[in-house]
Parts: sequence; structure tokens; C-alpha cells
Amino acid sequence: MSGPRHADRPSHTEGSPLDPDTLEVIPGTLHESVQGWVPQLASEEELRVALEKAFDYRGDVTLSLKNNSKIEGYIFDRVTGPTLSASFVRVLPKDGGPRVKISYTEIAALAFTGRDTAAGKSWEAWVRKYWEKKSSGEADLSLQPESLE
Repeated sequence: MSGPRHADRPSHTEGSPLDPDTLEVIPGTLHESVQGWVPQLASEEELRVALEKAFDYRGDVTLSLKNNSKIEGYIFDRVTGPTLSASFVRVLPKDGGPRVKISYTEIAALAFTGRDTAAGKSWEAWVRKYWEKKSSGEADLSLQPESLE
């Protein structure tokens, strides 16, 4: 048995579900702005949801631990186990210290304290800025990314 013949495939004409012009233009991912957010961690589910958002966040967070210490840094890894004691996050401290592994059971509070380094850096925002500069007559436009600093 052979695969479908080209003649049997849906049309690739305008308006078709396989029209390349409509396939190329799809909405991007909308990122929730959590910068500055300090979630309530009253339940296990709230803690899990907040730490999942912290893992997806592109900036530093501050973890307040139950032993009254604080760690500010970037959450680069997490393991979600069946219990809080089997779940942990791994943090790159902002001060450059060694990586830290923290159990979910040790976390008393969480705050999204760092700047979201990718906020406002969507493709659409970049293109809009590019065309604004071009239409204003700015010279030496290039396709180089902006510095994160």
C-alpha cells in the first residue's frame, strides 16, 4: 500500500486550511506578567503553582525560607514529586554563590523581585520599534539584538 498521491491532498490555494499565508501568521504565546508579584502560599497547590510560575519566569526571585534566611536568584531547575518533601527547586544565587537545592517544604514565601529580562521583547515589539526608527529617518539600522543590560 502506498501513501496518498499529491492529487489526493487538500488544495493549497488561498483560503485553504493549508494556505501558507494563514499558517505563517499565528498568535504568539502570551506571557503573564508576574514581575513584582508576591503570591500567597496558603496551600500546597498554591505553592506548587507559584513555583511553577517562578521556574518559567525569566528573572530573579526571592525565596524566604522557614529558617528565616532568604535566597535571591534564578530558578533554573525544579523537580515536582508526589509530596512537597519530594519536590525541590535549584537556584543560581544572584550573588554568584554555588547552586542551591531547596525543598518545597523549606519555602515560607516567594517574591518575583528581579526584572523580567524578556518583558516587552516580543518579535512584534521589535518590528514595531524597527519601523518607527526607519520611518523617522534614523540611519544605520541593523538587525542586531539589543543588549540585556
